[in-house]
Amino acid sequence: MKIWASEHIFNHPWETVTKAAMQKYPNPMNPSVIGVDVLDRSIDKQGRLHSTRLLGTEWGLPSIVKSIIGNARTCTYVQEHSVVDPKEKIFELQSSNITFTNMVSVDEKLTYKPHPEDQDKTILTQEAIISVKGVSLSSYLEGVLASTISANAGKGREAMEWVIRRLNAEIEELAAAARGTIRAPMAAAVTEK
Repeated sequence: MKIWASEHIFNHPWETVTKAAMQKYPNPMNPSVIGVDVLDRSIDKQGRLHSTRLLGTEWGLPSIVKSIIGNARTCTYVQEHSVVDPKEKIFELQSSNITFTNMVSVDEKLTYKPHPEDQDKTILTQEAIISVKGVSLSSYLEGVLASTISANAGKGREAMEWVIRRLNAEIEELAAAARGTIRAPMAAAVTEK
């Protein structure tokens, strides 16, 4: 078993980061995620949003890994459960692979919280527990997977920034369109006099 952990600070408020995280896929930084399906979504009595999603991923596994696990199939599925608590400002996301579970298990947890000293920033803590079983060189493979998770975490943070920029651009476009529709009737009213 291998444990990987990371912490990152986003220079955006919790609400912005949470919206981006919920809309993270698809993005150009993580092309391996080929599909996201919402299986269930509900709000509990405390006002927390619970979501269960299925992510389809296409991984280009190194040939040595394919030869060790004895499988050329690279399409995998991940089940993700998340809870957004808007009152406490905590967004927790847990995911586990549901493909190749007889050989590999990767359980990941991400937590987004406002920075305690600066509410315009958000802290992401991320951890993964990786276990490879039933194959030789399992410790080596766990290390390879931990390195892959670390690299993908960096891509994931880039993707979050990309989504935030995209959301901000959409807001600007909507605001500009709203200003234009408000001005047009006002301009027409002025010219009618």
